[in-house]
Amino acid sequence: MEYLLMTRIPGKMACDPEYLNRPGLLLTLLSEAIHMLWQVDLMDCPVSRSLEEELAHARYSLENGLVDFSRCEPETFGSGGFASPEALLSWLESNKPPLEPAFSHGDCCLPNILFDGNRVSGFIDLGDAGKADRWRDLSLCYRSLKHNTDGFFGRVIPGFRPEALFDALGIRPDWDRLRYYILLDEFF
Repeated sequence: MEYLLMTRIPGKMACDPEYLNRPGLLLTLLSEAIHMLWQVDLMDCPVSRSLEEELAHARYSLENGLVDFSRCEPETFGSGGFASPEALLSWLESNKPPLEPAFSHGDCCLPNILFDGNRVSGFIDLGDAGKADRWRDLSLCYRSLKHNTDGFFGRVIPGFRPEALFDALGIRPDWDRLRYYILLDEFF
């Protein structure tokens, strides 16, 4: 049996120009949102998004032609990248990072985090939420910040530093883990 509880959430997406044009506020609110997720107690969490399950899902999707690799990051394949999706998946399977468990949004990108003024008002698109590695959310949030400010989606915010997210969170970026989860996301 499945249930879907829906409530209207006031506010705007984190990628709204109101927030993109105010990087200090944006980073503060993103940090608050991520910390809210991390505060969810995992004791009775019924959903696990273990790396083994995610890799099995990635393999299934690859073997059944369910992935559109034309939407990948430009550096994922080709010169300096992986020779093929199969090579990428093999690398992911052989280079699993240690787990830092937390409650994960599952798609922690700017359009899925809502702010109302100076507060976090809610989250949307939680279909992949559950217990997972905290670096999964951090990687997708970092990439979303980068793409929403570097022209990937058409908007350039001069001088914006997406790595400042880690300063706002009070943690040091683990670039290897960030890269790993961004590469894993190529299959989803």
